[in-house]
Amino acid sequence: MKIHLGSQNATKLSSVIDTLKLYPETFPDPEVIGVHVAVEEYGHPKSLETIVSGAVTRAKAALQDAPYSLGIESGLFSVPYTHSGFMEIQACAIYDGTKIYLGFSPAFEWPKKVTELILEGKVDGSEALRVLGMTEEEKIGAVKGGMMGVFTKGRLTREEQIKTSMISAMVQIEQRDMYV
Repeated sequence: MKIHLGSQNATKLSSVIDTLKLYPETFPDPEVIGVHVAVEEYGHPKSLETIVSGAVTRAKAALQDAPYSLGIESGLFSVPYTHSGFMEIQACAIYDGTKIYLGFSPAFEWPKKVTELILEGKVDGSEALRVLGMTEEEKIGAVKGGMMGVFTKGRLTREEQIKTSMISAMVQIEQRDMYV
């Protein structure tokens, strides 16, 4: 079954492929194709609305001739009681041509200085981490483990964030009769 992903990011592609293997009845022999989609550049999304909108836009633009498409987007959203006022989350939107199914990953808080740089609107997460000397990677989200892997010392990775966001979105597809 052909599935389109609204990204050509290798980390996203491999994570989607691995996660779809958990659903052989729903997605038999998945063939995941990364599709370049023209989406509005948000810089680093700074609200839950923008994160979800980015994921949905990617999923809808990628559908084309596939029965399902996915959009994956991460960003900051406001959370009370945090040190910086924000947490980072991964959103997954799955689109079947009619309905959108959403899921989210566990959220985490960036170091305060990283969040401040992102909120200034001049850098994304990767650039903020480089400016602060926390990485030399050009795009940390494309590196195995991603920033989550760096911050948790490999205990939780970006790949697992993508997987949990997809599994959360899959609930409504796999359990359709419960969501009528």
